[in-house]
Amino acid sequence: MPLKAPLQLIGATASPYTRKMVALLRFRRIPYSVIWGDPVPVLTEMGLEKPKPAFMPTVLLPDEEGALVASTDSTPIIRRLEAEFSARSVIPEDPALAFVNYLLEDFGDEWCTKYMFHYRWYPALDADNAGTLLPLGLDLTMAPAQAREFKQAFSAHQIDRLWVVGSNEQTAAIIDASYRRFLALMERLLETQPFLLGQRPGSADFALYGQLTQLVGFDPTPRAIAHEISPRTVAWVSLMEDQCGLQPGAADWCELEELPDGLRQLLAELGRVYAPALLANAQAVAQGDKTWEAQIDGCSWKQKTFSYQAKCLQWIKQEYSALSENDQQRVTTLLAGTGCETLLLDT
Repeated sequence: MPLKAPLQLIGATASPYTRKMVALLRFRRIPYSVIWGDPVPVLTEMGLEKPKPAFMPTVLLPDEEGALVASTDSTPIIRRLEAEFSARSVIPEDPALAFVNYLLEDFGDEWCTKYMFHYRWYPALDADNAGTLLPLGLDLTMAPAQAREFKQAFSAHQIDRLWVVGSNEQTAAIIDASYRRFLALMERLLETQPFLLGQRPGSADFALYGQLTQLVGFDPTPRAIAHEISPRTVAWVSLMEDQCGLQPGAADWCELEELPDGLRQLLAELGRVYAPALLANAQAVAQGDKTWEAQIDGCSWKQKTFSYQAKCLQWIKQEYSALSENDQQRVTTLLAGTGCETLLLDT
């Protein structure tokens, strides 16, 4: 069933995926409306089943019969929007470049969120900030006593979940080093062009932007680091918030073979940290292991196994398999030596 405007979202300003989708809709000039708050009571009031798992943003999309269904996974939602709204696309026309965009979007959604969650709840200063502000973001009129109670319970729950995404005393240095390298690479890339793949944003830009809205705009520790290492990234986050005035053209995408070295170095960071995590997690899923452990950036990393991230790896392989033989070769040439090529083995 075709989508009808405005598209309805339910989310929070402190949700990187909500910010990703809102900025993307602004750029694409797709009418939308946002309900800021917890999706569950809103869906209950509307008589709609909550998605599993329930994340932000929750986007209401019609099924084949026209009934609204709550969806949360931003990547397939973006592809559905591409199928129904042709103007101002965020997917490159070149299939090989579109694959690179997909890979970088996945990196933003699944690895850069480790930066966000780690800095939000690992340093005491940041955990206190988040515990204070997040409840108020859901209900500005919350009574002080209720806010304090909410802060204590919610903060304890989130801090207890740090191990789930791999944040602990052993991995804190790995996450911090990766974040700093990422910022330095963004600074270098933004010296040459305003977006990852040229003069117009792709869905990967919005994925990185979503995480950076929190790292630069909400959490104190990563904000200070960003201002120190990459002022261009700080400025870029503000600019990405609303790009509805940009007039993109087909020639604004880079040629795959002419991507700047800074972009290739960003892919090398993906290959350095995210690729080994994806591969170890997928092996653990296949073996039925509840946790996995791997060497990442020369150190031991251990965390809970996630079936969803095993799907992420499979989807990357599927995107690559769908390319023509010539485009696969172009991608292979680009990724050679970055570490990302390990994701394409046995495809």
